Amino acid sequence: MDKLEEYQRLGISEYWMVDYLAVASRSYLGNPKLPTVFVCVLDENKTYQMNRYQGNDRIISPTFPEFSLTVEELLKN
Repeated sequence: MDKLEEYQRLGISEYWMVDYLAVASRSYLGNPKLPTVFVCVLDENKTYQMNRYQGNDRIISPTFPEFSLTVEELLKN
């Protein structure tokens, strides 16, 4: 079982994946491949809904509503 499925089974309400090197497939990242933050939020059916953020997208977190950074700001050196 992969981590995402395990967290879903355990009922973890929010799970983040940060692909700062853009190594995931184009089906996840799009074309061109860009550094991406995925915020997976558990819905009422106990299934993760995956939200993708790139570039100047402001990351939205139901668990941390005061969080206010874009992907570029988060990944800045």
